[in-house]
Amino acid sequence: MEDDLARQQHAERLLEDTLLTEAFETLEKELTMLWQQTASTDVDQRESFWLAIRLLDRVRVHLISIVDSGKMAQILNKQHPYI
Repeated sequence: MEDDLARQQHAERLLEDTLLTEAFETLEKELTMLWQQTASTDVDQRESFWLAIRLLDRVRVHLISIVDSGKMAQILNKQHPYI
């Protein structure tokens, strides 16, 4: 339980960190712009940018998932402290 809480708090700090948030937003904008500027015939390059955008989103979603899991663990512990 303590591990879940520590992970939740760490993930929350990361998601609230302005520098990390700025990095995510900047990278997403840059990658999207580069993706949009590729030639329609340059499939490999377009796929690389698209994949990078998806991976960036998956990192963010993973952090959110850690926060949600920690909150669920807290609720479960309050409802069933001996489980």
